[in-house]
Amino acid sequence: MSEAPATTRPAAPGKRLSFLLAVLIHVALVALLIYGVHWQTEREQAVAVELVRAVPPAPRSEPGPPPPPKAEPKPEPRPEPKVEPPKPAPRPEIAQKEKTKPEPKPEPKAEPKPAPDPFQEQLERELKEAEKRKAAAAAAQELAELKARQAAAAQASAMADYIAKIRGKVRGNIVLPAEVKGNPEAVFEVTQLPSGEVLAVRLKKSSGNAAWDAATERAILKSSPLPKPAQPELFSRTLELKFRPQEE
Repeated sequence: MSEAPATTRPAAPGKRLSFLLAVLIHVALVALLIYGVHWQTEREQAVAVELVRAVPPAPRSEPGPPPPPKAEPKPEPRPEPKVEPPKPAPRPEIAQKEKTKPEPKPEPKAEPKPAPDPFQEQLERELKEAEKRKAAAAAAQELAELKARQAAAAQASAMADYIAKIRGKVRGNIVLPAEVKGNPEAVFEVTQLPSGEVLAVRLKKSSGNAAWDAATERAILKSSPLPKPAQPELFSRTLELKFRPQEE
């Protein structure tokens, strides 16, 4: 058998009214409680004020002996302030210098040095050594040239002394002809041995006076053997000798 569906009945109007009344009663009770608490608090404060005012004054006690006066502490003497002497006013020059003192310049930051290159260092060392060798070679060459010049000068001086000795001996054997005029020069080529013995005499340049040329040639042959050089290395097999009639 199938059951019939239940039907919802509407709420009775009396229940709604009773619910509203219950809510209103609760609200009234809460308001009454709040008002009562507030009223009691105000009344207690008023009573407390009246009690303070109603307290009778305390009985006056007879005056006793006055308390002994307290000894007032003596004031400590204040330290006298130190009077500093007035500082002299700075001179205008010093003040000006202080004002115009330049601001310190920021120091430049040192740049990091590049790592050394071993090949570059080796090349620099080789260049320096080459320059040293070149300078040493130049100094040695200059010294050698100086020594050569000194040796040549010494040899020339010794050779000049050697020729002067020969010419001196030959002049001592010249018989000056009477018909010689002026001061003509005759040049002779003399061939000799290491001992100084004259082998041959040849007129290389005539003076223009045959008598003077012949007289000089006879004097050379008569002077054999000729003087020897002070240094054996100065000996020369062939000599060139020059003579003039008037010589110092």
